[in-house]
Amino acid sequence: MTKLVPPSERTCERCGRHDVWDDETDSWQIVVDGEQKEAGNPFCLHEWDINGSYSPLAE
Repeated sequence: MTKLVPPSERTCERCGRHDVWDDETDSWQIVVDGEQKEAGNPFCLHEWDINGSYSPLAE
């Protein structure tokens, strides 16, 4: 059986929001750099940087 590997991080190409996947909460979490969240624009319709170069299939 083929194993799917979901992305572990993503960045919005429009506003720069940067998220990482948290296995403990089973959800995306905004990256914190120092004391500042890389939240981008809260009203952005995020365009995540997951494109044709990403493959969800394990090798």
